[in-house]
This record gives sequence, structure tokens and C-alpha cells, in this order.
Amino acid sequence: MLMHLPIVILASLPFTTVADSAPKFDIARECRSEGGSQAIQEKCTEDEAQSRDQLQTQWMQFSTRDKAVCMQETSIDGTPSYVELLTCLEMARDVKKSPK
Repeated sequence: MLMHLPIVILASLPFTTVADSAPKFDIARECRSEGGSQAIQEKCTEDEAQSRDQLQTQWMQFSTRDKAVCMQETSIDGTPSYVELLTCLEMARDVKKSPK
């Protein structure tokens, strides 16, 4: 019975795949969930689109591990954000580059 325990544990872990291209999020849904006036939602949409475009050009320079961790973190509330994902990935990258 104990021989099967590692298999059971591994099978119960959530499986996260990280694609070779930036993810596709619902920007309108994210900005609606933030609430606020029409002007605030329009600014949110602009910020999200700008971060999405930046992620698409930089996606391959981030490590697979950092992408997986940041994708999980930014998706916790059910409305993932390109701004949050980009910030998370940039911070992870910058920590690795900083002198120890």
C-alpha cells in the first residue's frame, strides 16, 4: 500500500502547463471585476493591452518555472491580469540578476 503513496500524491497535484506563447486572458472581464467608472475601466483596458503586448514580445526570456509560478499567483482570484503577470515575471527575473 505504501508503495503507491508517491503515485497518489503526484496524481493529486494540480498540473500546470506553460505554453511557448503568452497566455490569453479576458481583458474586459478583468477590468469589469476591478469596478470603477467608465474612465477607470478604459484605463485598465489600455494597461492590460499594453502589458499583453509586452509579454508577447518578452515571453521566451522568462524561465518556465517563473512562468508557472506567476501564472498560478495571478490566477488565484479567477480573473488573471496581464499587468500582474508581467510584474511578477519581471520581479522574478530581476531578483535573479541582482548581486548577492
